[in-house]
Amino acid sequence: MIALRRVGKFLLPLLISLILMLAIWYAFLKAFPQVGPRVGKTPADVWSYLVTGPSAGTARHAIFADLAITLRDAAVGFGVGLTGALVVAALFVTVPAVEQSFLPVALLLRSVPLVALTPIIVLVFGRGVVGVTVLAAIVVFFPALVMIMTGLRSASRQAMELVAAYGGSRWTALRLVAVPAALPAVFAAARISVPGALIGALLGEWLGSGTGLGAALIRAIPTFQYSKLWASIVVVTLVSVLLYAIVGVIENVVSARFGPEAGKS
Repeated sequence: MIALRRVGKFLLPLLISLILMLAIWYAFLKAFPQVGPRVGKTPADVWSYLVTGPSAGTARHAIFADLAITLRDAAVGFGVGLTGALVVAALFVTVPAVEQSFLPVALLLRSVPLVALTPIIVLVFGRGVVGVTVLAAIVVFFPALVMIMTGLRSASRQAMELVAAYGGSRWTALRLVAVPAALPAVFAAARISVPGALIGALLGEWLGSGTGLGAALIRAIPTFQYSKLWASIVVVTLVSVLLYAIVGVIENVVSARFGPEAGKS
């Protein structure tokens, strides 16, 4: 029951947000009539393009084929970025000297716009999957690193000292105390990183590989494929929300099972 209540409380705001997005979409087209029907597509136009129109099957196949490439790129970047953030955060928290040496460098790199770094990344790692993965991983890594470090440092000092008193090493205290305490921060980082990984993958495909939805979105503009452009944006937005919701549901189920309210009905 606890898990169901937590999941319901999490999903309800997402549903309300989707409804608000539809309202804002209609309001935007009404507020800017200069964006004519040739360029500005309504939700009904997108539905017709993807579902009920005469060429809807062909349109869906093209968009979903590009989406599959983007999801692959984003998934690899998400995994690499989040894993790297976990490892580096654990190292920074456990060995303060490493944090003092490398955290300023990481913050300096984070301050450089990703668009400015993209040509260098493409030059070093190539225009294929590796280059796109690096871009997606960078978007995921830095916010996740800060959040996970904060979560690891929120562990009870008394529990950490108890492990040390019984002869446990800093790594043992990290594994037994800090990591469980940081689970909410890890899940929060994962939720934020899912849309970030998609953005990084789209950017890498646009400026690097020339494949996937990132490249398809850019190609649709000069060729006046505005229905495809709007439909692609809608699809990638819905997928981003869906993945965010999946991570959130897993977080709430785990929190209900292992959190402070575990065992309560």
